[in-house]
Amino acid sequence: MNKPGRLNGGTHFRIRLGLVTTILGLVIFILGINPGIFMLDRSPVVGFVQIAVFLVGLAMICIGGYIGLNALWNGSQKSILADIGLRMVSTGYVIAVASGMADVFGFGTHNFPQIPYFGPLQAIGVMIGEVIISIGLAMLIPFHRLTKKQ
Repeated sequence: MNKPGRLNGGTHFRIRLGLVTTILGLVIFILGINPGIFMLDRSPVVGFVQIAVFLVGLAMICIGGYIGLNALWNGSQKSILADIGLRMVSTGYVIAVASGMADVFGFGTHNFPQIPYFGPLQAIGVMIGEVIISIGLAMLIPFHRLTKKQ
C-alpha cells in the first residue's frame, strides 16, 4: 500500500498523460474556436466542422483533466465530492454538446435545410457547460492531501 503523501511511478505517468491530453485538447479546442490563429480560417461564420472540432477538444480537456486529477488520488478511496465532481464534468459536457449542436440536432434556430449557425444562445449554453465542467474538475481535486496529518 502506498503512503498517503507519496506518489509512485505509475501515478507520475498518469499525471503526465492527463496533462498532455489536456494540453492537446486545448490546442484542438482553440483550433475549433478560432482557426484564424493557425491561419486556417476559411469562412466568416462558425459552421458544423468548427463546432465539432471545438467539442472534440473540450472532450479531450475533460478526459485529460479527469485522468490527471484521478491520478492524484493515488489509489485511495475518493470522496463523495469527487464522485459528484466526475458527474458534473460529464453533465457539463453533455450541456455543451447539446448547446453547440442544437441546430444539427434539430432544436436550434436554424433547422435542417438551413446551414447550421453558432449563435449567441448556443454560445451561452456552451459557456454554461464549460463552467459546470470547471466546477466538476475543481471538485475532483484531492484536498485531503493538502492538509498535513500529524
